[in-house]
Amino acid sequence: MFETDIIVIGSGPAGLFTVFEAGLLKLRCHLIDALPQPGGQLTELYPKKPIFDIPGFPSVDAGALVNNLLEQIKQFQPQFSLAQKAVSYQKTDDGQFIVTTSRGVQVKGKAIAIAAGLGSFDPRKPELQNIERFEENGVEYFVRDPEMFRNKKIVIAGGGDSALDWSIFLADVASEVTLIHRRNEFRGALDSVEKVIELKQQGKINVITPAEVTGLIGDERLTSIEIEKDGEKSILQTDYLIPLFGLTPKLGPLAEWGLDIEKNAIKVNNALDYQTNIEGIYAVGDINTYPGKLKLILCGFHEATLMVQGIYNRINPGKKYVLKYTTVSGVDGFDGTRKEAEKAVVKSIE
Repeated sequence: MFETDIIVIGSGPAGLFTVFEAGLLKLRCHLIDALPQPGGQLTELYPKKPIFDIPGFPSVDAGALVNNLLEQIKQFQPQFSLAQKAVSYQKTDDGQFIVTTSRGVQVKGKAIAIAAGLGSFDPRKPELQNIERFEENGVEYFVRDPEMFRNKKIVIAGGGDSALDWSIFLADVASEVTLIHRRNEFRGALDSVEKVIELKQQGKINVITPAEVTGLIGDERLTSIEIEKDGEKSILQTDYLIPLFGLTPKLGPLAEWGLDIEKNAIKVNNALDYQTNIEGIYAVGDINTYPGKLKLILCGFHEATLMVQGIYNRINPGKKYVLKYTTVSGVDGFDGTRKEAEKAVVKSIE
């Protein structure tokens, strides 16, 4: 069992910034996320999409923002349990919480901070017969380890940022990359579209549009797919099909926690510290709701800051905390040493 101060559910921008604000108060964090890497929607859906409303950045790519947030919190050594959902929680006799994940991992903490964005994400699956049969046997909805595609033939289906970005990246990994989209126009960032066109001209990516994958072929593993283009069907040999049609947000197991929910969002007390109806459980970012709520990243940062102050006061009753500006006090790791600040983020998948 892992032990920490704050159990953070979700590793999107609000969850990552919670780690920073907690670190300033010498509080440790353990993050749980259903996705295989930190960053939430920014990493999974549109890593190359420019964001224009982050203070101090006229424009910053979503992926770059996530990398900066990870660099910012590295000094506080957060732990991560990735590719697993927070399934249930229990309250201990001493007022702490134990959260159990879908992989059976347990994390004990003094408070729970739900920063799960729009909730847990399930991949939008194409309507193909027997697709479940080939899942993890040739059909992959996430690129968890690019090396598994080394020198393999892969087909990516989709027209958004994820499909474009992974086609570009895997062009130098796989032996053959084919991108299939049902329209001639792509929805991704212009520079990504231009890069795909350039790689197509260089013969590094095959692009088939407008077309759709209509069938899967194989015995124990996927060996080829059926494609329909201009009313005609053809067969394409492949080792992997990666459908990247986006993710469907759901509250998932959190909906069964007894939280006060309104229109798929968790109601919080925004007049104080964004605590839910359950003492010791808080919610920040897109997953919460209150009068005047705005679903903006910068609002999530603000909420995380006030939430952590509230958590500190709750777990340290009677202890006076004097707010110090980082421009004056600086930022140290939670043990106060610069040596620790140079250590990488600790990841725990188990």
